[in-house]
Amino acid sequence: MIYIFCAPSGSGKSTMVNHLLTTYPGKFELSISCTTRAPRGEEVHGREYYFLSQEEFRQKIAEDAFIEHEQVYEGLYYGTLKSEIERIEAAGKAVIFDVDVKGGINLKRILGEKATSIFVCPPSIEELSRRLHGRGDTSEEMIQKRLAKAAIEMEDAPKFDIRLINNSLEQAFADLDKIVKEHI
Repeated sequence: MIYIFCAPSGSGKSTMVNHLLTTYPGKFELSISCTTRAPRGEEVHGREYYFLSQEEFRQKIAEDAFIEHEQVYEGLYYGTLKSEIERIEAAGKAVIFDVDVKGGINLKRILGEKATSIFVCPPSIEELSRRLHGRGDTSEEMIQKRLAKAAIEMEDAPKFDIRLINNSLEQAFADLDKIVKEHI
């Protein structure tokens, strides 16, 4: 099984993914995406992302190494390696994707019924703003760009199999556990 998690930045999709990985050890594995952005905080190449230069990313495109890739912002690319799916499935685990909304839509289109797509929604744009400001690792200009993008991404929520509203972590975790148990 493949689970595709998408959400506007700051909605809690990575928190939901981490919940699955810790609650169901050995059942799931996160597909590590490639990006051209710089690492944040304690991020490590090969753990959170494969951090590539734009030239390295373009080379992987030329090699047809990606199942999907997108330019999310000017000069900022993200992509999903075909080899990640193969690696995780060969280990007998369910694949989890933690990707942006465009990437999630593309993955669902490509993978079809083999994948369940989950859109993690913030309770409101105001709450999303509070969360992004609370991170403390993003400029005000980038926060405003992300909020504007979030409003557009929220319009894509109906394209996903499941909408998971992250108003309270406890309730969102309970809802996610119910989803997983139905699929297992």
